[in-house]
Amino acid sequence: MPYEAPTHTVERSIRATTGARIIAGVDEVGRGAWAGPVTVCAAVTGLRRPPDGLTDSKLLTPRRRTELAAELERWVTAHALGHAGPEEIDELGMTAALRLAAVRALEALPVRPDAVILDGKHDYLGDPWQVRTVIKGDRSCVAVAAASVIAKVRRDAMMSELEAQSDRYAPFGFSANAGYPSPVHKAALAEWGPTPHHRMTWAFLDALPRWRHLRKYRVSPEAAELESGGQLGFDF
Repeated sequence: MPYEAPTHTVERSIRATTGARIIAGVDEVGRGAWAGPVTVCAAVTGLRRPPDGLTDSKLLTPRRRTELAAELERWVTAHALGHAGPEEIDELGMTAALRLAAVRALEALPVRPDAVILDGKHDYLGDPWQVRTVIKGDRSCVAVAAASVIAKVRRDAMMSELEAQSDRYAPFGFSANAGYPSPVHKAALAEWGPTPHHRMTWAFLDALPRWRHLRKYRVSPEAAELESGGQLGFDF
């Protein structure tokens, strides 16, 4: 299917209007998965011509993604990944976990970027980062597209390695579904229950009669404060 190649238009605009020189494209993968981390890649590309075929990772075949990711890791000026694991997602909620993973990626870069291009319309980074959000930035911006491909391939590889670690994980098909809700994944959950790599606050557990008692509920700081003060119980 034909598609328009990403450009440096946004990067050039940021440079012209803010004076920023080092600009990182940021994209995430794993937000909608039931198991595994949410992974964020930060990529700095400069204004060089990207490898042919660069686009949103979701538009590429698995084989082409893998080939392109290897090429991109050699081509980018710098890149780094950050992860927030299932326990952190359960404890913090997805928005805060995304920010944690993104900050880990950005702080792992060899040089702190002056500005960040964030895929999507929601700025989950905030201060002190100078952020420009771009809807479908993984298709239109070179740095974000590069980050999307690297993040997807690296997280998929992590999930495949997880499946290979133990026979316990083999029925879940993580190497094929990367922790997303495929039929194989759903059937394994119903039969074997969640693993330590599943997100235990997520509602999919409600649909599993044998395992729904394992679901955890995240308590907001406000509710926790009330509870600790006895205001949710009975004081005699």
